[in-house]
Amino acid sequence: MTGIPRDLDAALADVAARRPLLVASDYDGVLARLRGEPSVALVSGRGVADLQATSGFTGPFRWVGSHGEEFDGPLAGELADRRDALAAVLAPVVAEVAGARLEVKPASVAVHTRQVPDRAAAAALLERARSLVDSSLTLKPGKEVLEVAVTDADKGTALRRLVTELGVAAALYLGDDLTDEDGFRALGPDDVTIKIGDGDTAARYRVPDPAGALAVLRRLADLLG
Repeated sequence: MTGIPRDLDAALADVAARRPLLVASDYDGVLARLRGEPSVALVSGRGVADLQATSGFTGPFRWVGSHGEEFDGPLAGELADRRDALAAVLAPVVAEVAGARLEVKPASVAVHTRQVPDRAAAAALLERARSLVDSSLTLKPGKEVLEVAVTDADKGTALRRLVTELGVAAALYLGDDLTDEDGFRALGPDDVTIKIGDGDTAARYRVPDPAGALAVLRRLADLLG
């Protein structure tokens, strides 16, 4: 027995028979605790350089960072001024809350509250940050984080681009956070989308944790082999 739900196991068998197959995954919360081989594409909110350094993965893999804006490489520099201006607005607000952290990425700025001991203050900070953001920017709320992007790229557009460029017959995508919902919605009804963990989702299937994601990838490797 694989420990994988029967309907998901059947879906894996179906996509494994369709070639070429794109296997793509978010990193944090899905592969972050794994030590096996990565999938064909890593699609992350992290910048590509950060994702490569954090994962430690090497090889001929596709790297999609900054929620789809970085496609296998860094962004062009023309977005830096907008990003830096946004960081200047949010930095003093974040500094007022103990434990909060401001992360400046290639195409966005993220307010992190996971380490804020006062949970009411954490929620209030995210709401205040949201109110300070220009309406032309793209909000990407996540788990105890509000990310604000200076572009409108998302993981869904990145996945559609991968599907087109690679000419794939089927795709599988694993994700755990709110920004992964764009990826789930972007794929077709015959593709396999898998939510890791709890919460409402557009994904067709669900596994409880990264160990479940690993079981899925191992089962798929067996089917492909």
